[in-house]
Amino acid sequence: QVQLVESGGGLVQAGGSLRLSCAASGRIVSINDMGWHRQAPGKQRELVASIARGGSTNYADSVKGRFTISRDNAKNTVYLQMNSLTPEDTAVYYCNAVIKVQIFVPPTDYWGQGTQVTVSS
Repeated sequence: QVQLVESGGGLVQAGGSLRLSCAASGRIVSINDMGWHRQAPGKQRELVASIARGGSTNYADSVKGRFTISRDNAKNTVYLQMNSLTPEDTAVYYCNAVIKVQIFVPPTDYWGQGTQVTVSS
């Protein structure tokens, strides 16, 4: 059984910062891509940022220059540093990871339970 547990969400004023963490635990052989998505009320879930095992990153245009994704492979953890937050960043943030749990089985996409980020104006 694999679990992704997020932490670090909360309420912050516009212009402030938050750092999200997501730790994977359980029977893990290896982790490929890790990422963060978000879903605001009434909107579809969207990719915020992703990071490959080797460290290459990808960001949504709306967060480029403000958010930074990183990972610690030894800790099976992915982070999202969010700076210069605006009310438009308010959403539930979900982490995901493509995880291989058995050697001869293809990797599977796992998701965390989500953490609320609220930015007040």
